[in-house]
Amino acid sequence: MRFPFITLAVFSWLFLTISAISLSKPGCPEKCGNVTIPYPFGVGSECSAKCVTDSFECEKSHKESPYTIICQNSSTPFLSIIKMEVVKISLYGTLIVNLPVSPMNCSDMQTTVPVPISLRGSPFSIPAHYNSFVVLGCKNSVWLLSDTMQTVGGCTAICDANSTDTSCSGVNCCQTTMPERPQEFQYTYRSIEASNKSGFCGYAFPADKKWIQNAYTLHSGLNQDPLNPYDAGFRFAQLVIDWERVGFEDFHDNTICKVLPEGRSDEYIDDYYTPRYDTTGNNYISSTRYCSCRDGFEGNPYLGPEGCVDVNECSNSTLNICGGNGTCINTIGGYTCRKRSAVKIVIICVGSAAGGLILLLGALFATRTMRKRMKDKHKLKCLALLLEQQLSSIDNGLEKTRLFSSKELSRATDYYNENRILGRGGQGTVYKGMLTNGRIVAVKKSKEVEEVDLDAFINEVVILSQINHRNVVKLLGCCLETEVPLLVYEFIQNGTLYQHIHDPNEEFPLSWELRVRIAREIAGALAYLHSSSSAPIYHRDIKSSNILLDDKYRAKVSDFGISRSISVDQTHLTTRVLGTFGYLDPEYFQSSQFTEKSDVYSFGVVVVELLTGEKAVSAIRAAEGRGLAAHFLHSMEENQLFNILDARVIKEGTKEEILAIAELSRRCLHPNGKRRPSMKEVAVELEGIRLLEEGNFQQDEGKERNIVEVDESDEFSFTSGSRGGDIITQYLKADEENSFL
Repeated sequence: MRFPFITLAVFSWLFLTISAISLSKPGCPEKCGNVTIPYPFGVGSECSAKCVTDSFECEKSHKESPYTIICQNSSTPFLSIIKMEVVKISLYGTLIVNLPVSPMNCSDMQTTVPVPISLRGSPFSIPAHYNSFVVLGCKNSVWLLSDTMQTVGGCTAICDANSTDTSCSGVNCCQTTMPERPQEFQYTYRSIEASNKSGFCGYAFPADKKWIQNAYTLHSGLNQDPLNPYDAGFRFAQLVIDWERVGFEDFHDNTICKVLPEGRSDEYIDDYYTPRYDTTGNNYISSTRYCSCRDGFEGNPYLGPEGCVDVNECSNSTLNICGGNGTCINTIGGYTCRKRSAVKIVIICVGSAAGGLILLLGALFATRTMRKRMKDKHKLKCLALLLEQQLSSIDNGLEKTRLFSSKELSRATDYYNENRILGRGGQGTVYKGMLTNGRIVAVKKSKEVEEVDLDAFINEVVILSQINHRNVVKLLGCCLETEVPLLVYEFIQNGTLYQHIHDPNEEFPLSWELRVRIAREIAGALAYLHSSSSAPIYHRDIKSSNILLDDKYRAKVSDFGISRSISVDQTHLTTRVLGTFGYLDPEYFQSSQFTEKSDVYSFGVVVVELLTGEKAVSAIRAAEGRGLAAHFLHSMEENQLFNILDARVIKEGTKEEILAIAELSRRCLHPNGKRRPSMKEVAVELEGIRLLEEGNFQQDEGKERNIVEVDESDEFSFTSGSRGGDIITQYLKADEENSFL
């Protein structure tokens, strides 16, 4: 049952992406209530066209555009210049309004009354083509007057209370022809019976011929009294009005404007009083002038060249005659039919079948993905229970590491606001958050975790919850309610070591003493992870950007996203190669076997950063084919060490201290992992250098080198013939090509 649902969703999405053509001015409302408002009309003066010709002095007669629509209560449109409700606007040059209808009084005196609409000074007129003047009632005689007060028509209806005639043709209702295109007019009436001195004597008003027929028929069919002045059926009458776009010219190829001649022929006059409609039969066509898109185009011609757009006849079989005998090819303003060859038909059939197969496979893949996500979500819930059970079995485990709810972490990070981001990495994004108790924390939102990694993630959280070292960022807890795991760490406020090395703070620069202390603290933390924790932990991504500095500028090792714990009897971890360019152990790159000496190599690169102030990856050195590690080792081999050191290091450090740390870094970067010292040995040697700094190191030179023995055979060269050189060269080549991440 899922496949049909997914297929329906796909096709529904495709159809929804096809947007309708807008008839309004760009950025303006297209409708008011259920009435479409096409340009030159518009809701408000900014969305409507201006009157710009001398033939109509619109700007003098009206303070605003004659095409301005007021959208009352966001549902009822009114034409602003006449304050009448608009029922419909047609791009064929007509609109329909609701004209208020007022009753006539009975009087033996002749009374002249103006029709309650004035279009003088506007591009509007009342076409006799579609309207007639109606007298509803039989007690008054009515005469229709022209602008010069000349009688141009009139009628009187016969009274018959028992009549069932609904044609408004002389019984209880009559109608007369109107002048050709008046903008305003008057009528005169007088009661037939002199005895009727006062009271209600019917209605007189101009109205749409079609509306008159429908309204009067409906009125009579409901057995209502048409002479009742309180009857709501005739409070308004629909009136058809012609409009022109004043000042508009046919200035682009895809538009055509039709203007009826001033001197009309007899044939035209005979046809003048017959209503004309568009192809749909729903819109009146102006009796004066209107513009439209040429054949093959659709849209609003009054919006300029962009208003009329090409119709794709090939997308609708009713618009072309190609049928099954040829291929329809759309052209601007039309289409052509190209006959199909047998080969093309076969290609089309095969392509259609292939497309259907791809759609089917896509739907199956989407279904499988949805099932997998549901399964992963269920497994995360189960693993959350497992994690809680494991933590409860550890002394104080739940006190140190807790399970956070997704809602709590969402509120803490302001729903993962972009302004809260502390950093992004290969394993996820870190946000700054504040818990309900006011504690500031760092929330790491991991990337998607594969199903096979979920158990390892649980194991990692359990082990990290037992780490309590002053130079390791403390894990406060996690959340397993979301699709991806969330880790909560203590917040470290002074940023990363990378920032302080490569974007130094003038108020607190990295002194030589501080650099040595940071190196010593990192070494102590890694020695603890490798040797002193309950199970050895390999960090696998040691770099200066993963070393944080707290408020006292103490180093904190962070980001255990790809870290792994191993059993005590294991010597290495075989995985796919992960890490960061410039810090990655070349031996690990060759063998995919990560050992504790791989972390030693990465640590060595960080120390070289502290010594030189240079980045592990540099565009300048890349051109020379060397990373920072190779550059440093080459400089030592050529006795050029002091040419690459940071100026502050040379200024503040003693030569003995600098050489001691440089020599230690050289051994950490040995291409053969077995020849590198362990992190415990590195930590001991750095502690010895600290004692040397304090002047309490009283041993002679021979004993000094016994802290960690240095075998002269550890010397190595980087010539192309050496094995170490080959490994470095291959590593740097892959490093440059980004081929293993």
